[in-house]
Amino acid sequence: MEVVAQGTNGQQAVDLYNEHKPDVMLIDLRMPVLSGVEAISAIRKASPGARIIVLTTFDGDEDIYRSLQAGAQGYLLKDVFFEDLESAIRKVHAGSKQIPERVAVRLAERMTGSDLTGRELEVLQQIVAGKSNKEIGAHLNISEATVKSHINNILSKLGVSDRTQAATTALQRGIVHLS
Repeated sequence: MEVVAQGTNGQQAVDLYNEHKPDVMLIDLRMPVLSGVEAISAIRKASPGARIIVLTTFDGDEDIYRSLQAGAQGYLLKDVFFEDLESAIRKVHAGSKQIPERVAVRLAERMTGSDLTGRELEVLQQIVAGKSNKEIGAHLNISEATVKSHINNILSKLGVSDRTQAATTALQRGIVHLS
């Protein structure tokens, strides 16, 4: 195996992929300019046969789901043993998917949860930012009663009992990220 290029942000990842067309690309999720998911989507749009493995420290179920939806064929955590990384690269190169058991368990947990609507995600992001219901309503141009309704739906869908738990769960699962 040979490393043909290395970048420091998502746009470089796309540009370097297009320049070198590697057999298998390793990519992180949290990068400046373009996120890993955005870079994967751009690469797969231009090169549908691209083979990409996410190699990251983030094991939130939403991160995993979004990466695979964007077109990644593998998802590994950075604490992976070298032999397992090498094996995953070979398997993905051969056309297989590579998802370790603990990552698959997180993905399965995500698949059983209810999806939040776009508006619920906006409200949840504002909760994570520490905004009150009144501030959320003003920011999103909706009434405070509507905000409360969205929050009740969020709590139910996430299986939590209060705003603090919702924010913690959203961050742990990768549903929202701190700016």
